Amino acid sequence: MSRIGKRPVPVPKDVTVQVKGNSISVKGPKGELARALHPAMQLVLADGQVVVNRPNDEPASKALHGLSRTLVANMIEGVAKGYEKVLEIQGVGYKAEANAKGLTLSLGFSHPVSYPAPAGIKFTVDNNTVVRIAGPSKELVGQVAAEIRSIRRPEPYKGKGVRYQGERVRRKAGKTGAK
Repeated sequence: MSRIGKRPVPVPKDVTVQVKGNSISVKGPKGELARALHPAMQLVLADGQVVVNRPNDEPASKALHGLSRTLVANMIEGVAKGYEKVLEIQGVGYKAEANAKGLTLSLGFSHPVSYPAPAGIKFTVDNNTVVRIAGPSKELVGQVAAEIRSIRRPEPYKGKGVRYQGERVRRKAGKTGAK
């Protein structure tokens, strides 16, 4: 059996889980998520735990077994605690502002770039340069962070741009002037 897939997912007290066939919906204090898993995987809710079962020992089933269990665990953790990614903006004049519709970024372009907030995602900005992206879905939080970072990636010469908190950017030496 898959080492990850065979472990049951415990359900916290403040989270409700509904299983219908191969689809699961999870509701908790941080939000609500629903997902349909692969038809071959079977979900069982018993004794405050969700167990994922696979039909056979083929390699594809083994891979789906671990994946399905991890997706369910991420959903339950997301609605219970939530997920957060932190982005840092570096560069003279580069800044971000959170508004009701999403995020407005000034990143050295001739115009401000607006990024609309997807459903369930919340932006907070500290000191105009630290953007916190929070939400119950691990996938969506990571995708939004990657899309915002891709607007102006950190460049290797001066290090200006949007980066993940703690990300190290390899720096290159610039041109040496002719003497």
